Amino acid sequence: MTRFVSTVWGFVFASAALAADGPVPKWESLFHGVEGSPLTASTPRPLVGFAVRIDLKADGLSFLATPPASDPARAKAETIGLKTTTFLAKNKLQVAINAAPYSPVLATEGQPQDVQGLHVSNGRRVSDWHNNFPALLITKDNRARVAATGANLGDVHNGVGGFQIVLKDGLALDGKPDLHPRTAAGISADGKTMVWLVIDGRQKGYSEGVSTKEVGDWLKSLGCDSGINLDGGGTTTLVVEGTDGKPKILNCPIHGNKPGQERVSGSHLGLTAKPKP
Repeated sequence: MTRFVSTVWGFVFASAALAADGPVPKWESLFHGVEGSPLTASTPRPLVGFAVRIDLKADGLSFLATPPASDPARAKAETIGLKTTTFLAKNKLQVAINAAPYSPVLATEGQPQDVQGLHVSNGRRVSDWHNNFPALLITKDNRARVAATGANLGDVHNGVGGFQIVLKDGLALDGKPDLHPRTAAGISADGKTMVWLVIDGRQKGYSEGVSTKEVGDWLKSLGCDSGINLDGGGTTTLVVEGTDGKPKILNCPIHGNKPGQERVSGSHLGLTAKPKP
């Protein structure tokens, strides 16, 4: 059995090896209604990932997409770029991931960003549909869906765009074979569960990345019926609030081809949750 150990919350996680048709997680409670599991594989290549499973019916859960830029001097900015750790800490969140694609890629935080796809933050549309990109849409009462470009946004409270739908009606969709780090989100068929998934890449012998079809396969094996591939590459980052109250990165980002270096992102999706029982 391939093993991956994390002690972020003060206790040990050990993941099971990945089956041929997808990961076999070992879920552990992180917060009320939120579980996490590291994931590893040795075939078809070395892979390391991490998944968070969210019970959308749990009380005390609320989502937040990156708020719009508010500085009058930056009127053309849609959002302000932050690292995922900074986004989590600034907004007092418990879990956060990078979300929609954006430009430009910058080395420093606090700079204007243009989100390349839909972005809705607490009911405010920050960026409109772009480039036929689909989106993950969430209502104020935490009903979630993956939707194609142009979907009705009347009930959407938070939403983030992605590059493509990778899982539809339980079927993983074919896509480009390129292998990259990936960030993705999926929804169960009954609409009760959301999964956030990161898979590291560009790290030879450790985790070499996946295709979009493989992302769909992983989401399906994690119990999802629909899924979206969000922004990935060097931006792929999953962060939680640690037991010491500080942000803890669960994966190994690779900004600038440097393993462990976190990238500034123009779009995030975060979650507020109660402490675990």
